[in-house]
Order: sequence, then C-alpha cells, then structure tokens
Amino acid sequence: MQGQVVAAHGRQYLVELADGSRLPCFPRGKKSEVACGDSVELQRTSADQGVIEAIRPRRSLLYRSNEIRQKLIAANVDLLIVVVATEPAFSDELVTRALVAAESAGIETLIVLNKCDLHARLAAARDRLAVFAGLGYRILELCARDHAEDLRPALHGRTSVLVGQSGMGKSTLINALVPEAGAATREISLALDAGKHTTTHASLYRLDAESALIDSPGLQEFGLDHLTRDEIERAFPEFRPLLGQCRFRDCRHDREPDCALTAALRAGGIDARRFAAYTRIVGQSGI
Repeated sequence: MQGQVVAAHGRQYLVELADGSRLPCFPRGKKSEVACGDSVELQRTSADQGVIEAIRPRRSLLYRSNEIRQKLIAANVDLLIVVVATEPAFSDELVTRALVAAESAGIETLIVLNKCDLHARLAAARDRLAVFAGLGYRILELCARDHAEDLRPALHGRTSVLVGQSGMGKSTLINALVPEAGAATREISLALDAGKHTTTHASLYRLDAESALIDSPGLQEFGLDHLTRDEIERAFPEFRPLLGQCRFRDCRHDREPDCALTAALRAGGIDARRFAAYTRIVGQSGI
C-alpha cells in the first residue's frame, strides 16, 4: 500500500491512503526518518494500524539539526513560508536560518508579515525586514484575522509549509484558510493519542485537489549543523557573486587578508547583521 504522511508526532504518523481514509502508523525499526508530507509504502498490521516499510523518493526535505539530533520539519514541499509579526518581536537570525535551510534544499521562500493592523509597530517591523526585501525575498503583509485570503494565491498548486516562532499567528492563518482545521487537528490528536498537545506535531491540510498547507510547531531555534561551510555560504544570496574571489582558496572570511566578503562588509555591500548571523551559524556548526 502507498499513502502520504499527513501528521507526524514523535514516532507516530497518520497516513492518508488513496481512498482518502487515514491510518495510524509506526515506522519499521527503532530509528525513524519519516516527515510530514512524505510519500510512503506501508503494510496494514490490523484494522486500525499499520507499519511504514519505506519512504518513497523525495523532491525536497526541510529540517533543522544541532550537535545532538536532527528534527524533520516537512518533506516534498515547494514553498517555505516564514511567518513573522509586528508583535511580539521576531528574531532576524531565526528568519535568516530558515531561509538558509530553504536555499540549501532548493525550496522557494516567502516571508509573511502578520498583524499589520498594529500600525504603531508596522514601520519598525518593515525596517527589520528591509534587508531581506533588498536581497529579493518576497514579503507579503497581511492581518491573518481579516485578510488571510491574501496568501491563498501563493499557495495554489503547491505544497507549502508554515514556520515561525510561537505567537506569530500561524494558527490564526491556518484556521482562516482551512476552516475545518480545528476539527482535523482534534481528529489527528485522537488518532495519534496526542491529547491536547496539538502544537507539538506537524500536520498537512488539503486546500484543494492541487494544494496543501503544512503547519509546524513554533520554533525558538533553527540549527543548521547538517550543512557544510560551502553550503551555508552559497545559501546567502549576497555572498554568491563574491565566492572564489578571496586571496586564499580556503578563506574562512574572518581575519584573512584580501577577503572579498569582509571587504564587501566594510564597504556596506553586505549587511552587518546578516554577516554576524553567518559567523554564528558556522561557529556553532564547528566548521
């Protein structure tokens, strides 16, 4: 049998079968590398349970990692939507890290600035996002409570995943775009025995026959230990034209003379906050 994982909670998964029915499943073996959005092969072990035998080839995988473990976010996604808000304050570096992960995985990106009805804080939020806009990242401003539909055209014909810190309004967006999401989440929690801790698992919602939206738990960090220094460098669009122009082939863009990146930083061609984020990312990765 084949199906698609529509919810992931620890080592428990809800798989949607070809007929639209859903079957709770566990992975074969102790280690699981299954993500929400995966296409899988499974075997029914009883009327209400199955085992995942294999993961079918993916077109993309979004995940984060640190020195201890990796956390799969979603598979087979076409668009990463980073949700930030005018209030509470969002982390520029978390946004950068999510974009780096998407760039390295070949996933298109969109930044959504939510709660734009809070006019007193809108200018400050726009100012913090200006560096991303200057690099060509798309930014959509909206108020999820009243104008969530503004996001729908970007979702059509693809599988998208929402990521962001807690409190940015992801749940409000989901509930506005998928009115039945609350009921679907309760169904998932019941099937996976997840109780009321619905924010701890990723869930896929069908928007129409061609479009799906994956909601993920709120993030407070986004480790990138799985990426090499070269992959991280190339995931910064402003770095790409300069790579290979340093005096030393193995330049670490730190204290080396004639470094193209630090020269651009001094000249104002690279944003200081973005360069500092890059330095922390490679420093934490120990590469």
